[in-house]
Amino acid sequence: MSLLYTILAFLLALGPLIVLHELGHYLVARACGVKVLRFSVGMGRVVWSRRFGKDQTEWALSALPLGGYVKMLDSRDPETAPKDESEFAREFTRQSVWRRIAIVAAGPIANFLVAIGLMAILFMHGVDEPSARLRAVPAGSVAQLAGVQGGDTVVAVNGNPVQSWSELRWQILHAAVDKTEARLSLRGQHGGGYDAVIPADAVAKLDVDGDVMKVLGLDLWRKPARIEKVLPGGAGERAGLQAGDTVLLADGKLVDDGLSFTETMRASPGRPVQLEVQRGGRTLPIVVEPERDANGRGVAKVMLAQPVEMVTVRSGPVDALAKGMERTWETSVMTLKMIGKMITGEASWKNVTGPITIADYAGQSARVGLATYLQFIAFISISLGVMNLLPIPVLDGGHLLYYSLEVLTGRPLPARVGEYAQRFGVGLLFMLMALAVFNDLVRLL
Repeated sequence: MSLLYTILAFLLALGPLIVLHELGHYLVARACGVKVLRFSVGMGRVVWSRRFGKDQTEWALSALPLGGYVKMLDSRDPETAPKDESEFAREFTRQSVWRRIAIVAAGPIANFLVAIGLMAILFMHGVDEPSARLRAVPAGSVAQLAGVQGGDTVVAVNGNPVQSWSELRWQILHAAVDKTEARLSLRGQHGGGYDAVIPADAVAKLDVDGDVMKVLGLDLWRKPARIEKVLPGGAGERAGLQAGDTVLLADGKLVDDGLSFTETMRASPGRPVQLEVQRGGRTLPIVVEPERDANGRGVAKVMLAQPVEMVTVRSGPVDALAKGMERTWETSVMTLKMIGKMITGEASWKNVTGPITIADYAGQSARVGLATYLQFIAFISISLGVMNLLPIPVLDGGHLLYYSLEVLTGRPLPARVGEYAQRFGVGLLFMLMALAVFNDLVRLL
């Protein structure tokens, strides 16, 4: 059932994005007067089709669920070449270079518009996210050396306002990619504000594919270690812990929150731990001896209330649209920077992901909630737009490169050059797909 749920989430995320991408090509082609012969979802052999409209355009489903295509009247292909002179004016290659550019660019632009729309809707509706309030920072960590105080809230990074934990992480990632310092502006938990600067050399060392926040010593603020439920037959029940107890100390050390209590238990399998708990206004001493689990870690078998502080990020229609455009632009730029770093060797090629990883993320985000799932779809839509604009023959970006050269030189690319470029593009895409699937399998295994 879990696998089926993941597959459905993947298809519902990717399918409409592919259709909308191709619909962008189709609508602009029709607006430019080009005759469209087939609109296909999927590649390869057509398994179902129907014809509609004045031009009797064939709307088809094809066997391989790998993208789609719009087949237009095109004299370069004998199969799609005009059959009589009356159709020459509606043939693709006879359109002006600017019309051809518009038709080809319409697909990626459609993906960007979808992302902007989804993000604008989310910002208008309001998205509940963990706040940018920080828990106690580890001694000697980068954040502690920079002067960050636990319990305080980050309100801006390098002058860019942040409201939530995801926005904070996003700004840290930006600094890591740009190899610049991260100047955190914080609001103290007891009032007042201050700046803490994480040096550029520390930021530059971050692996953007890893947990950058943990490496810096930044973590979500959590509420005190309050026990919600004591599991029957466990170490907690034997020690006398009860629901409603709040753990204050463990072996004389302050327990900041539920995560701190869990970490103490994990580090103490089979060893008595002296606790001080608050119960109904009284402080009681309790000794608990965590059991050893299958991984050799200690467990007290109690359930803790570990809610983080949440904020609702909400904007009016105009601000939401502006934020949607800004987030789409920033994500596109970040994607291009990461591609550039992979090409230069500054980032690992393990960042290239394929359909298995995307499907896994689709399933995970769908389980979290509709807002998270829509954010995931928006991100995938941006990725599709950016990838299709890369100057690789076969992709939209490759065709845009041809037409840009035509604008500069005043004549189209020679047919033989285009043929060799197409072969190169197919080979490159095949290698990228093989790498993506390999990375997927490595992550899976």
